[in-house]
Amino acid sequence: MSVVRIPVELGERSYDVIVGRGVRSELASVIRDRAPKALRAVVVSSEALVSMPWAELETGLSTTVLTVPDGEAAKVATQVERLCTEFSRLELSRHDVIVSLGGGSVTDLAGFAAAVYLRGIAVVHVATSLVAQVDAAVGGKTGVNLATGKNLMGAFHQPLAVLCDLELLETLSPREIQDGRGEIVKCCLLTGMSLGDIDAATSDQLITMAISYKCSIVGADEREGGLRALLNYGHTLAHAIEALQLDGEDLDIRHGEAVAVGLAFAARLARRLGRLDNAGVQRHDDALAFFGLSGSLPAGLSAIRLLEAMGRDKKAHHNLTFVLAGENGYETVSDLNPEVVLSELVNFGGVA
Repeated sequence: MSVVRIPVELGERSYDVIVGRGVRSELASVIRDRAPKALRAVVVSSEALVSMPWAELETGLSTTVLTVPDGEAAKVATQVERLCTEFSRLELSRHDVIVSLGGGSVTDLAGFAAAVYLRGIAVVHVATSLVAQVDAAVGGKTGVNLATGKNLMGAFHQPLAVLCDLELLETLSPREIQDGRGEIVKCCLLTGMSLGDIDAATSDQLITMAISYKCSIVGADEREGGLRALLNYGHTLAHAIEALQLDGEDLDIRHGEAVAVGLAFAARLARRLGRLDNAGVQRHDDALAFFGLSGSLPAGLSAIRLLEAMGRDKKAHHNLTFVLAGENGYETVSDLNPEVVLSELVNFGGVA
């Protein structure tokens, strides 16, 4: 696959998502072109990644590397404060650049720190995981978790560019690949790809499709005023599951895996509401099965606790809000009856 440049059209703040093998080598030229006054760069990466032989990036600037914990442990307010304090000690100016090197947790954290330090400095994301490449690093959403839920503290802060180096995917474990496939199957469903079309596409083509779809949505609705909300398909239940995990529930589930469960539930809720027929539910199940993803709710979860967590989701407005399929395609549906959702959660395997 040759290098593909997918634009995010946002006027003066437009940028490219650069996809291909070896594209991390373009970092210095991206910084030179997009931040010509920058004198310093800070690379924010996880403790595990900085030891990798491919992790030494050439920025073309005086560069400092700061490490953060691996995974969701990085996505807390104390890490934002620590990073901003280090930026200040390094005397970063508004002309300088933050570079995130990592998966979705790193891009979310570094992006948020860049958004709030000096009220906003430039950031470039070098996305190393599949879920970061097809979702987390693209679109300018940044944030960290609170004890009460996922990504409840954050900001919109568009990067100068996103580098999706497909070579780095070859370093991932099978489960890390599965994590990203949860976001890919979401895009397959939203774009109406048939199972035959999915089967005929290569892995690189599916990755590029998912990135292109998100870029087009972000360009049309940057701040999630309408159309962009569709990208939350499957995420209402997914974030509730993740919130319970953050709250101490003994789970071992990753974001894309939770999204897969959320997609299966959203299809069944749409059927319960008369918006989707059995064939539509089967299309969801078949797509998940194709990617080897489970649509089953983890055993033993309280339906009531899930319902409460969904009510606290950042996309809700003091009510239950889902993206659901229907005769007009996919759309955001608010003010859902809690008793109906609870009943369907119990049918889905939640503990009454």
